[in-house]
Amino acid sequence: MSDGHLVHIVKYMPEETPVLHVHLLHGMAEHIERYEEFAQFLVGNGFIVSGHDHRGHGKTAEKNGQLGFLADQDGFDRIVEDVREVLVHVREDIGDVPLVLFGHSMGSFVARRYMQKYSESLAKVVLSGTAFDPGIMGDIGTVIGKLASKKKTPQAESPLLNKLSFGGFNKQFKDAETDFDWLSSDANEVKKYIDDPYCGFIPSNQFYIDLFHGLKIIHQDSELQYMRKDLPILLVSGLDDPVGKSGKDIFKVAKGMTNVGMENVTVQLIENARHEILNEVNKNDTYQFIQNWMLKDV
Repeated sequence: MSDGHLVHIVKYMPEETPVLHVHLLHGMAEHIERYEEFAQFLVGNGFIVSGHDHRGHGKTAEKNGQLGFLADQDGFDRIVEDVREVLVHVREDIGDVPLVLFGHSMGSFVARRYMQKYSESLAKVVLSGTAFDPGIMGDIGTVIGKLASKKKTPQAESPLLNKLSFGGFNKQFKDAETDFDWLSSDANEVKKYIDDPYCGFIPSNQFYIDLFHGLKIIHQDSELQYMRKDLPILLVSGLDDPVGKSGKDIFKVAKGMTNVGMENVTVQLIENARHEILNEVNKNDTYQFIQNWMLKDV
């Protein structure tokens, strides 16, 4: 990156002439190689697929940082700029293949900021498992993060903010056997997440400060208005996803976009799916639906 940080990138090329280029932005406390199956599905249907590990995640953190820490300051803004710089690099030898940005969970927050800054470069956007503005709770979280940073360090883990952010997500699942059952109803996928050393870590105090800053800015009408009004957007989430309050927040996000004049916003809720719709028992249908939407009018 422009500041010397090393970022781990993956790229999958189809054998035939590509129809679209999809760049994947993974969620919080996970990494890009968990999207391998979805990427291979798309590549098999003529897509170029790329993605990268955000700062503080996966092999990017392993190369030059720590898990759960983005930057000394302005971490959210920095990972948004990383997307732009990664895409410049990845697309050097691709040409003018239309670009679709796919962001899941925290990656959807990054994608939403990217849309506000660089929507002219995008053909379409898919936002998976996104959430609405936490409002006053985000402000409280920022204060807690700053106080904890002074008491310990900005780099120190924040189990309190982790619990406040994720602790309630399992409540609606009465038969939950692990702390991460809210991710998927597929027990094998949940186990894979728990067993993955790059997943489920506790982020730092500064990480949460950066995250709450990002959530605040992406919901501001003054920033939303910069998105290209005819940009097609798909908001897709599990009907049982606690992150989006079982669909309620998804419609709030969509309304925020249409309120500033966005002309092409689609909402799709997946029945019998939790937060990670790409790792659910009905994932093949979801793969096909997302692919069909991306190919529409191309």
